[in-house]
Amino acid sequence: MKNIIAIVSTVFIIGLMVYTFSNGRAFQGGEAGNIIEDMKYIDTPKTVETVETKEQKNEDEEKLKALRDKAGNSGTFEVSNAYKSKCASCHGVDGSGEQNGKKLMGPKLIGQEEAVLYKDLVDFKAGRKENLIMKGLLINLEDEDLKNFAKEIAGFKAKQEALNQ
Repeated sequence: MKNIIAIVSTVFIIGLMVYTFSNGRAFQGGEAGNIIEDMKYIDTPKTVETVETKEQKNEDEEKLKALRDKAGNSGTFEVSNAYKSKCASCHGVDGSGEQNGKKLMGPKLIGQEEAVLYKDLVDFKAGRKENLIMKGLLINLEDEDLKNFAKEIAGFKAKQEALNQ
């Protein structure tokens, strides 16, 4: 029985080899290899920048700047890395709910009291206030983390006033 399986396998493999050979050399170049070889000689000017390329670069730079601002790299005031990673993209780096004059997804937080902020965070985490994004961000945080967020955000108004003076 082993001999029969070995013979059938050998015939099958030889058949595949013949089929591949008759269709052209698949991995040794063939027609596809000629196309790739021809592509090496296509002359494309790489030093000439078009107006469209410059406009695209400006758009890319603006997008990059917006992402940096959204992540908390703006020149407002210092916030914790935890706030930057969890809150800044929706509520703004300074808790204003705006970034570069545009309204963000989250509401304004600046000026709210610590107790109110803490209660809201606990309610979002527990599901008493419905917001899947907030619940997802807070679900793995401890009570102490929520208190720290509330304390930090409550201090934003004082930091903003200090900057304006």
